[in-house]
Amino acid sequence: MHPFRFAVQSSRTPTLAAWRDLARSCERLGYSCLYIPDHFGDQFGPLVALTVAAEATSTLRVGSLVFDNDYRHPVVLAKEIATLDLASAGRVEFGLGAGWKASDYEEAGMPLDAAGVRVARMLEGLAVMKGLWESERFSFSGEHYSVTNAHGLPRPRSSPHPPIVIGGGSRRILSIAGREADIVGVNPDLRSGRIGAEVVPTLVPERWDERVAWVRDAAGERFDNLELQVLTFMVTIGRPKKEVVAEAAPLFGVPPEVAADIPIALVGTVDEVYEDLIARRERWGFSYIVVKEGDVETFAPVVERLAGT
Repeated sequence: MHPFRFAVQSSRTPTLAAWRDLARSCERLGYSCLYIPDHFGDQFGPLVALTVAAEATSTLRVGSLVFDNDYRHPVVLAKEIATLDLASAGRVEFGLGAGWKASDYEEAGMPLDAAGVRVARMLEGLAVMKGLWESERFSFSGEHYSVTNAHGLPRPRSSPHPPIVIGGGSRRILSIAGREADIVGVNPDLRSGRIGAEVVPTLVPERWDERVAWVRDAAGERFDNLELQVLTFMVTIGRPKKEVVAEAAPLFGVPPEVAADIPIALVGTVDEVYEDLIARRERWGFSYIVVKEGDVETFAPVVERLAGT
């Protein structure tokens, strides 16, 4: 089993000074990484924000959950990530996705291609970036990208490249993550492009069994080297778990006994959350837990107790 790590995801803070303070707080409280998403709504530009966070800290890792391959040409993104990895002394976690949020594409006037097309394009983009990070010159010819003798410089500090994060809820994406990633985000299924009632059936514990099995089957012998990550959407620390679950169960559309085991929620006393995280690591292998910025202080006692164990 991997030791527990914890991270924070934030889109923005009121000011960049507050963003630096958030990064320093994450580092001080024992969080491993500060992540930022990659959307077109009200959020900081990821690459600049991650650079600022890295400059404000000395041990905190910085990363993306996740860069959308459709928004960024892989030759350009490879150079930016390599530079960020150098600037942070090798503290980058590079998350990459095929895109899913329909409103991003609508806002930008970009076509939202079929999922199969977007995933195939992401795979080619990842192949290009890996090639550039591992070679001084790299060429590639595919259906979506054609790269001719492109410069793979500067090289990232991390060797052969920063840890790669790929997450999703479908069999295809999780199989790709099992083969290509270092950190696998196991998520609800969001292929619809929106978060709605259709997501609820994908939240029950048995579906998480299924998703982890997909990763395991695809990863083969490398499975034990993978970190399995979960992004949480509900954190309530301090109140008895039974009480919180009874209130939350209707939101998920499931009975309380089922809601109590949904991995995207962490509720209860510190002791109860501790026990749940240990049980979830034993059942699913989830050792890398991500919370939202509003939960940094509230969740800190759990981080203090479990980080590194």
